[in-house]
Amino acid sequence: MSGQKAKQKIIVVGGGIGGLAAALSLTRQGIEVLLLEQAAQIGEIGAGIQLGPNAFNALDALGAGEATRQRAVFTDHIIMMDAVDGAEVVRIETDDKFRQRFGGAYGVIHRADIHLSILEAVQHDPLIQFKTSVHVNDVKIKADGVEVTDTNGNVYRADAVIGCDGTKSVVREKTIGRHHTVTGHVVYRAVVDVENMPKDLQVNAPMLWAGPRCHLVHYPLRGGQQYNLVVTFHSRNQEEWGVTDGSKEEVLSYFEGIHPRPRQMLDRPTSWRRWATADADPVDEWGTGLCTLLGDAAHPMAQYMAQGACMALEDAVTLGEAVARCPGDLDAAFRLYESIRVPRTARVVWSTREMGRIYHAKGVERTVRNLLWKGKTQEQFYSGLEWLYGWRKENCLEPR
Repeated sequence: MSGQKAKQKIIVVGGGIGGLAAALSLTRQGIEVLLLEQAAQIGEIGAGIQLGPNAFNALDALGAGEATRQRAVFTDHIIMMDAVDGAEVVRIETDDKFRQRFGGAYGVIHRADIHLSILEAVQHDPLIQFKTSVHVNDVKIKADGVEVTDTNGNVYRADAVIGCDGTKSVVREKTIGRHHTVTGHVVYRAVVDVENMPKDLQVNAPMLWAGPRCHLVHYPLRGGQQYNLVVTFHSRNQEEWGVTDGSKEEVLSYFEGIHPRPRQMLDRPTSWRRWATADADPVDEWGTGLCTLLGDAAHPMAQYMAQGACMALEDAVTLGEAVARCPGDLDAAFRLYESIRVPRTARVVWSTREMGRIYHAKGVERTVRNLLWKGKTQEQFYSGLEWLYGWRKENCLEPR
């Protein structure tokens, strides 16, 4: 392969947040990118997501930080409440001291708005070519490059390929195998206009109500004109990964015994979208040779730590820095990238599973849960979060 990075070309499969971020990160190293997206248009579905300081630090590194900030709502706190008795369990301040500690704010944003913020930067990049309505069904890794084939028989060739195609990644299936597991946890998401939001819950914070085998979260979006509502429960049924329309009746059936203050939120949405969630046990490697994975294709995770998009953004920046560290040698760059990202994202996956258990505690476990953070100072909270929120481009190739 040529040592001149400008002549190298990488296929990125998937045009979500991770795929766009990966494309942008690669072109900043002089790599040409062919981005293949199965949808007819580049876009995002879903409602709100949370962005920690690590995500904003990654967005700054990609050149999309300011556009994202213009569309985000910056919170005053992160709050956890007991959904049974309505008592406050923990409150983490996300004020100036938090921002100074981690070099960034804590924000919430509509998923479509962060996607657009990155897309705007991508669309002005002459090194990126888009192809939509492309359904990839095969990937071949060769000694001198890769071949990606779609369902129409078209073959795309490049020096390397990166699978950013989500939990059901075709790139992963064709290279290291598909290993995602349906968790049995169901997530309902909706957006509520501020006029329909209870006054006592119009709080400028992600506010999580932890209940037995269920929880709900709400926070403001789009300048406080809307509120994101997310409810999660352990399904009674055998679930299959996917997204469907939901029903209020199903939601209410899982939230019996919940305090009236959070329960009133369940009547507010006019429509719901229902996600049956999946994650995967961490693996030792995400590819071989001229292939690697990024985002949910590499490390699908549940939502309990609000780090799915954040980890994809970190992945993208780290990938670009690894390419810069290994000029002209994409194989070496991919292995360096994996050596850093596999253990970090594995820690997040395992921590996320444990956080889900903590949120959904009942009985004596709930009692213990409510004592875990009693008496802790804000500085102690920040020290406990340093491993997660202290990530920056400058330290991204160091183990964390």
